[in-house]
Amino acid sequence: MELLRGEVHLLVWVTAAVVLLTILLFSTAPFFTDYFRKWRIMRPIPGVGPNYPLVGDALLLKPGGGDFFQQIIEFTEVLRNLPLIKLWIGPMPFLIVYHAETIEPLLSSSKHMDKSFAYKFLHPWLGLGLLTSTGEKWRSRRKMITPSFHFAILAEFLEVMNEQSKILVEKLSSRAGKGSFNCFMDVTLCALDIICETAMGRKIQAQSNSDSDYIKAIYEMSDLIHRRQKMPWLWPDFIYHNLKAGKKHNKNLEILHSFTDQTILERAQEVKNAKASAENVDDDGEEKKSKKRSAFLDMLLKVTDEAGNSLSYKDIREEVDTFMFEGHDTTAAALNWSLFLLGSHPEVQKKVHKELDDTFGQSDRPVTMDDMKKLRYLEAVVKEALRLYPSVPFFARTITEDCTIRGFAVPKGVNVVIVPFALHRDPEFFPQPEEFKPERFLPENASGRNPYAYIPFSAGLRNCIGQRFALMEEKVVLAAILRNFSVKANQDREQLRLVGELILRPQDGIWIELEKRKANSF
Repeated sequence: MELLRGEVHLLVWVTAAVVLLTILLFSTAPFFTDYFRKWRIMRPIPGVGPNYPLVGDALLLKPGGGDFFQQIIEFTEVLRNLPLIKLWIGPMPFLIVYHAETIEPLLSSSKHMDKSFAYKFLHPWLGLGLLTSTGEKWRSRRKMITPSFHFAILAEFLEVMNEQSKILVEKLSSRAGKGSFNCFMDVTLCALDIICETAMGRKIQAQSNSDSDYIKAIYEMSDLIHRRQKMPWLWPDFIYHNLKAGKKHNKNLEILHSFTDQTILERAQEVKNAKASAENVDDDGEEKKSKKRSAFLDMLLKVTDEAGNSLSYKDIREEVDTFMFEGHDTTAAALNWSLFLLGSHPEVQKKVHKELDDTFGQSDRPVTMDDMKKLRYLEAVVKEALRLYPSVPFFARTITEDCTIRGFAVPKGVNVVIVPFALHRDPEFFPQPEEFKPERFLPENASGRNPYAYIPFSAGLRNCIGQRFALMEEKVVLAAILRNFSVKANQDREQLRLVGELILRPQDGIWIELEKRKANSF
């Protein structure tokens, strides 16, 4: 009897095991079918590693942002003659591309517009805003927001840029003539103050409060997301959120969203109050309109689509968070790289000084929109700095249907990673690619160049909506610094250790010396 009962128990356990195994096989069958299909189709594409089953090349990749970025750049240098490179991160296939003729059909197409799998890890922070959304949501949102970057509105933001640049110059004045210092954070805090006031209408005074929790949270979150993107074992949420890194991620997320939530609520109330009392009457009984500087958030609170639908609270937070992240970090990096390159090339800096002196003379007046048109050489400096050190080291798309790229079959679902750092060093379009030559971007020299050979703001339908804002800010801040100081770099390019995470930064900052210029005083 006991023997029979034991056999029954065994049969029950075996049956349960078979049922569970069957469920597991059926539930994972589509995944494995898709995985092996992609592996088979992509086999002819040249790769960089052993590509172990399921693990892929993940064990080959270095974890640190600096080591990983350098590793990818080495791949592109060694294999520059190849049109594309295959890389498997776990079971996820990626193609690395860095030639204009490879990139153009991808970015110019209206088909492959979905952002890559790697952007998934930005969703908890940025939601599905302009950077991360796809399909009809992206098209509708882009159409609604584009008018917010009209020339006339950018002119209003110019006042903020001038004010914050003046604060930066005052801070830098205490450093002038006192030897070498790291300017990276000074410049970054200025950019953060500018984006906070222009995007949210809120002064956070980051330049005088560099220890704020919000600022720290932005930097920690960027690092955490980048590390997770490269490590397949951290992809499942149920694993990640129980680890130390996941808990730190959630803590930073709470800080970032709390800051944005409070700002949106305060600004919405201000807009409501302003609307209720659009006109005031002074003591003489004359009507007087209250003039308040607009912010990007104000426009989001008022914008509607063609059907008359306004953005929800969640929609607004997605876009504000996106612009807060993209609108300061990328610009700050570009400004710092520009200062480094100008400080390394005194002959170029001399030309910038002359252009500024010709434009402003001995005055200390703020930059105007008319001045912006005259600063052609300064703009060429910024663009050449973005060629050598693009603020965004990688951006990626998902292939949405089976296609052919440069003669290789590529299945639907593959992630394509574009590497501007390598693309911008193609000697076909930029002879002596490592040389700093702003003249490349003077209109007469840039004419006729393949537009996909230089894409610091991406290209095609999903190009950066804020690129005019960014270039304007970079010119205003650099003009303020260089009207007042001469810059000398204290690092050689070989000493810079590049860290390519969400943003391309120098590991140890940008070290410069400043000397006050006698001609001008801000």
